[in-house]
Amino acid sequence: MIEAELKARVRDPEHVLDALEKLAAGRPEVYQDTYYDDPERTLTAGDRELRIRTVHGAETISMMTYKGARVDEASGSKPEHETRVEDAAAAHAVLRGLGYTPTIEFEKRCRNYDLERDGHRLLATLVRVPELDETFIEIETLVEADHQVADALATVRDVLESLGIGDDALTTELYTDAVAARRSDGR
Repeated sequence: MIEAELKARVRDPEHVLDALEKLAAGRPEVYQDTYYDDPERTLTAGDRELRIRTVHGAETISMMTYKGARVDEASGSKPEHETRVEDAAAAHAVLRGLGYTPTIEFEKRCRNYDLERDGHRLLATLVRVPELDETFIEIETLVEADHQVADALATVRDVLESLGIGDDALTTELYTDAVAARRSDGR
């Protein structure tokens, strides 16, 4: 599957929150993300990601995710393979045992909304990363093939526009890069 996704900076978080609440019931969740790579950083060099995420919400679950290289440069959309893991500590141990090491860990405070539009099941997420001084919105849907990405992104863009978020707010900057930059600045 390919995660067709757009991410944007939110200039008016209260407005966007109100608009999302009119579309669907939101659920608060906190993500604890740990990203891994090998010592040579071949995953990062190949625009790939390996992550274990523990989600604290109505229940606590952990997921292991591998994302391949971007299939759409403008949006940063990537193939994604994800599976639930029953024991996060064991999953971390497996990755370390295979020679992967954590490259960065951080928390995302999210409010998630399940939406449907134009035949697409969408996940809209309002995101705050405590180390960053911004609010973001991510809207994503899964498609099966590269040729479906453009249509899915058009739907995602329509939802963003309905929330008052234009193309000028879009970003492909990764949270991992933004958090690492903030930490290296000593902030």
